[in-house]
Amino acid sequence: MSPQLLRRAVEALSTFKIETPSWGFADTGTRFGKFFQDAAAIDMNDKLADAGHVHALTGCCPTVAAHVLWDFKAGEDPKAVVKLARKHGVKIGSINPNLFQDQCYKWGAFANNDASIRARAVAHCVDSAKIMQAVGSEYLSLWFAEGTSYPGQDNIRARKAFFEQSLKDLHKSIGPKQTMLVEYKPFEPAFYATDIADWGMAYILAKKAGPRAKVLVDTGHHYVAQNIEQIVAWLLDEDMLGGFHFNDRRYADDDLTLGSIDPYQVFRIFHEIHTFAAERGRQPKIAYMIDQSHNEKPKIEATIQTVVMAQELYAKAALVDHVALRRAQTANNVVDAELVLKKAFFTDVSPALAAWRKANKLPADPLAEHRRTGYARTAAVERKRRRAALGISQAGSYA
Repeated sequence: MSPQLLRRAVEALSTFKIETPSWGFADTGTRFGKFFQDAAAIDMNDKLADAGHVHALTGCCPTVAAHVLWDFKAGEDPKAVVKLARKHGVKIGSINPNLFQDQCYKWGAFANNDASIRARAVAHCVDSAKIMQAVGSEYLSLWFAEGTSYPGQDNIRARKAFFEQSLKDLHKSIGPKQTMLVEYKPFEPAFYATDIADWGMAYILAKKAGPRAKVLVDTGHHYVAQNIEQIVAWLLDEDMLGGFHFNDRRYADDDLTLGSIDPYQVFRIFHEIHTFAAERGRQPKIAYMIDQSHNEKPKIEATIQTVVMAQELYAKAALVDHVALRRAQTANNVVDAELVLKKAFFTDVSPALAAWRKANKLPADPLAEHRRTGYARTAAVERKRRRAALGISQAGSYA
């Protein structure tokens, strides 16, 4: 690796931050059931302790995404959670309302035919926005598990109108320095017509909601053949890309660790972002977040794997020779244009990662250091004992 490339990769790493999810450290499962881990977090203190541990090892995860119903106790001052996060060396990041758990949301939240339920859903999000204000969060991350599963079940255009108005009502409660992130998903749990099924729908709804609404791209929420980097490029050009939820999938929304299936795709996504920055002379403001909760890998190890992979691919994408690429594109030289990308992708950036970690007094190998510390073994013993004392059963439970 040349000194010039080393410098470019290190500079990219110095600006890259990625948020870990509180729920990624807890026991999670599929729609069929859960497979438990003794070291999984029990409460918010555990989640923040684990997140702080990951940040101490990787140096690029200063914030933790929080779910309102799962992470903030009723009647609790949100600033108590801020204080707890500070104790563990992290901050509270994006705030995630919960619009899919209560029984009243069986037929939807923002698109429900019942005006009182729509009002309840918006009120919950407004309360979430107040939590944002209290904890100093910048992002309200919105995912909606609603739609229809059978033809003729409901009026599609009416649901669209309900959604538009609900988002507009919520937008009025967002502060001038805060952003609503509107996520999309092609299917599940709705199988016929998900209300926000793709990036175009999310774009339209966000634009109509107001200037502080953007689109959130979850890398798992796409069909297998979908060109995610093209979506990213379009949203960047429209100034509508607000953030990412990073994970990987073989089919759809598998919540696997980033790059475990297709690291080249993630590289291509980062390349579009770096290209935008090169052309505009500035890095776009994007919230990089992890959203994975698969139940086979140890929770902390899975998070570290994703963080390290994200760093590696972000650094690789920073090495693309934009002058050579543009020259090949202008000449319609397809082979050389592709080879410019492949050259950067196959560059070994481990010297840059090593240099950046050394400069920031971080372990050379975060995963190996995590294992060496025995953190997971200690957590497993303590949390297993605490579950027994609290009467928390892990047997026969379903997601």
